[in-house]
Amino acid sequence: MRIATTIFLTDETITPVRLARELEERGFAGLYLPEHTHIPVSRESPYPAGGDLPREYGRTLDPFVALGQAAAVTERLGLGTGITLVAQHDPIDLAKQIATLDHLSGGRFTLGVGYGWNREEAADHGVEWATRRERTRDRMALMRALWAEEPTAYEGEFGAVRASDAHPKPVQKPRGPVSGPRTLVGGAAGPKLFAHIAEYADGWLPIGGRGLTEAVPVLRTAWQEAGRDPEALQVVPYAVRPSAGKVAHYADLGIKELVLQLPPAGEAEVLRVLDEYAMFI
Repeated sequence: MRIATTIFLTDETITPVRLARELEERGFAGLYLPEHTHIPVSRESPYPAGGDLPREYGRTLDPFVALGQAAAVTERLGLGTGITLVAQHDPIDLAKQIATLDHLSGGRFTLGVGYGWNREEAADHGVEWATRRERTRDRMALMRALWAEEPTAYEGEFGAVRASDAHPKPVQKPRGPVSGPRTLVGGAAGPKLFAHIAEYADGWLPIGGRGLTEAVPVLRTAWQEAGRDPEALQVVPYAVRPSAGKVAHYADLGIKELVLQLPPAGEAEVLRVLDEYAMFI
């Protein structure tokens, strides 16, 4: 099992360069970074975990800039977003960022796709909350058109692009209906989520990893009904607080990659936790 990590990198934590080097030297498989462009202080949306919103949510580094730094100082470390709020981006700009990072890293990028929980943040980006899932689906299709080998036009409900020259292309090659970098979709289990995963992704990025014993067979059914290769489905539990029992349970489910949560802390504290996690590599 590959052991990757995620962390809220901020202007107050360990730096991307220092962390990436330490992860690669210690044998960790990857680094995934979350995204929030801003957190409106009105705080109308409750924090999903309950209680006060942690300080780091309003201080996160831009994940693509931070991962670009990480890519420059590593050779093997996987680089991912956990997650990108695709509906909040201009898809033409986002397609360029993604393709550039995948190109410069030699195909090491994983796009984690999410729908978000903060209505105020989405509203400031012009996103009508009820449309965010379909808007994300539409943006993914538009980006796939730009990543195609030949100039390809796309016209959808929420955006369009002319047939265009758009380079660089992602290094990773198409996998069934999926083109571009490895794509994992986050979110709570449900038929709509699983249908979208089967349509345009390589797998699921479930936060915390609870309930997988019941959910994974349902996802596998949706995946196979969509005509996807049963062996190609990837389920990657995300932001996990590990224990030997959890890791063994995930292995029994056939899971090949696990993303462990690191604290949003300074260098000394983060390296201490990496030392604790070394037993799982």
